[in-house]
Amino acid sequence: MTKIAIWCRHEQDNIIGIGPHIPWHIPSDFKRFRRITENSNITCGQTTYESFPNRTLPNRKIYVLTFEEQYQVSDKDNHFVVTDALSLQDFSNTLYICGGASIYKMFMRNQIPDVIVDSCFHGPLNPNLQGAPVDISECIDIMRRQYQQVSPDYEEEDVTTSVWCKKEASVSQEVLNHIMLSIINH
Repeated sequence: MTKIAIWCRHEQDNIIGIGPHIPWHIPSDFKRFRRITENSNITCGQTTYESFPNRTLPNRKIYVLTFEEQYQVSDKDNHFVVTDALSLQDFSNTLYICGGASIYKMFMRNQIPDVIVDSCFHGPLNPNLQGAPVDISECIDIMRRQYQQVSPDYEEEDVTTSVWCKKEASVSQEVLNHIMLSIINH
């Protein structure tokens, strides 16, 4: 089925985080993410998983990528530990790839996403956060070379969102329609 990378990055430098923190607070970005991924399967790294409120996101199956085979998830019925990321390449359902940077880079290097939901924040980063900047410039370079934009730019609250598909890939119209409607229906 369809694999979708979904991120929000800072337009000027492709930063998605400062340490483990998102360096902006844009309510519409969180709502857009929720609308797009609700009732779906998502995969993320351990750090991203631990950043979710109460280590969960309602109405989603979460596949946590970690090197710790004994890692404990918060909901054993809906959250699953995955120690071999490439095993998700053959995942039989639609799967949203939700970060962090090392997860995005691994999936993009292996050309696994069929679709990318690229959101760019245009405002300033939170100057009070401590930690190293986390950027996905490598992923953006791959996106620009190997994907094509298939939607107009959608603007909301200092965030521009566009949808990109892998060149010459066959993508489910049902999935694309769901993403587009989730973006434009605030």
